[in-house]
Amino acid sequence: MIRPPFILLWLLCCAGGPAMAQTAPAGKAIGNVLDRQSAAWNRGDIEGYMEGYWHSDSLMFIGKKGITYGWQQTLDNYRKSYPDKEAMGKLRFDILRLKPLSDRYCQVVGRWHLQRSIGDLEGYFTLLFEKVAGQWVIVSDHSS
Repeated sequence: MIRPPFILLWLLCCAGGPAMAQTAPAGKAIGNVLDRQSAAWNRGDIEGYMEGYWHSDSLMFIGKKGITYGWQQTLDNYRKSYPDKEAMGKLRFDILRLKPLSDRYCQVVGRWHLQRSIGDLEGYFTLLFEKVAGQWVIVSDHSS
């Protein structure tokens, strides 16, 4: 079954003709990263969710508490903010825009939604993906 974000990614990457079709592999790969992240989150696996991020001290996460640098610190913040499966809830990403910046970088703008018994949360994000060692990873995340 094709999920709505993948349809949007296909439209953004492929429907624009030959020039846009070149971005299809990046769009599909990035969509797969986000899909794996939401699946890990929804089974309560924060470490699995973090696999989508660059495992580096240079990872940058910007949220309501300010800027965090580093993969480990970002993981620690997620663990503190979402200590159990009830707090984590069910995550959904909706991709609003995917813009290739080069062969190595891609910007993704979207919306996130957490459905939780303790109250839903939602907001928007801007991600900068970089192709590192042949894999697309998030190197900068600004979520609100």
